[in-house]
Amino acid sequence: MALIVQKFGGTSVKNAERLKNVASIIIDEYKKGSKVVAVVSAQGDTTDDLIEKAREINSDPSKREMDQLMTAGEQISAALLAMTIEGMGCPAVSLLGWQAGFETNTAYGSARIKRIDTRRVERELERGGIVVVTGFQGKNRYDDMTTLGRGGSDTSAVALAAALGADRCQIYTDVDGVYTADPRKVPQAKKLSVISYDEMLELASLGAQVLNNRSVEMAKKYNVELEVLSSLERLPGTVVKEVSEVEKLLVSGVTKDCSVAKIAIIGVKDTPGTAFKIFNAIAAKKVVVDVILQSIGRDGTKDIAFTVAASDADAALEAVKTLPDIADKKIECETDIAKVSVVGAGMESHQGIASKVFEALYDENINIRMISTSEIKISVIIDRDRADDAVRAIHDKFEPYE
Repeated sequence: MALIVQKFGGTSVKNAERLKNVASIIIDEYKKGSKVVAVVSAQGDTTDDLIEKAREINSDPSKREMDQLMTAGEQISAALLAMTIEGMGCPAVSLLGWQAGFETNTAYGSARIKRIDTRRVERELERGGIVVVTGFQGKNRYDDMTTLGRGGSDTSAVALAAALGADRCQIYTDVDGVYTADPRKVPQAKKLSVISYDEMLELASLGAQVLNNRSVEMAKKYNVELEVLSSLERLPGTVVKEVSEVEKLLVSGVTKDCSVAKIAIIGVKDTPGTAFKIFNAIAAKKVVVDVILQSIGRDGTKDIAFTVAASDADAALEAVKTLPDIADKKIECETDIAKVSVVGAGMESHQGIASKVFEALYDENINIRMISTSEIKISVIIDRDRADDAVRAIHDKFEPYE
């Protein structure tokens, strides 16, 4: 008997009609003889609505109280879905994250899963019912509710699949798989039948919004095979797994991230330890730095530029300006930029990939501000208003995707 974990996003459960559709997907699998655990997000825009309600009351609420509030959204979804399944003739029980055994650290708003005690879920499955679990949440050592951050329901589903030893973890969304680019922006984008963990992790980290990057990291770590499917159409999806050499694509996707800021520090001392002081101060603010560019030293000085998430720009600037040797330097911050990235496992064994990327941008008269590369990725920083043009041009340059 197969054990399947199915995760359903907010748009999939946003109203009664969608709930019935999701229930039918779950019941179809259940009637095949599978044990089924469903993990759900909050309905539609519920999370955003709850945040807005909090701001109406308090402009700076504590993270603990925000977690107490935010977990309500998934609780509503889980209970309603269990009721829907029962109304369609199958046994079901809804469990909050803590009831399903999710134990986390104490980082309210961005908690990490420490362990999952699966005994309650396993008992409910042995009784023959469908188990519906709230995603995105758990309980810390103080018995407080915690949330895992945006996209945390994906992480909940993968973690539960790993802990239960599930045969498959299906992520149902409003798209029918992983595409080589956003099909709304690039009509000729192709759906991939399979993609590797590493490629999916790069795409998720670089702006693709199909899967949460933490969930992909966890799937790779515990070898949980994922399948991305549409909850609205019964179509084959995209399997995310550790693929063999012969399956590697030259390029598996082109994506953009417009939530980027570039910070440049002009004329810092060209001496050992300067870069360490800058990035150590930024790390102390818990800011993640992405692309880094350092100029060739001249007259005893050099320029250092780097990118961070736009939401972290103020914290990074504050960190830099507290340094005695930096405070008097010229510091620039740009937010009208975007990061466009090309990802493909085949890059490791093919020459000329970078050349084709740069040619595509040259043909469109798009200037490159910064460049970052890895074995399976090339990222460029460009003007934000040219991001869609860049994605289309690069995508066209690498067609067909085979």
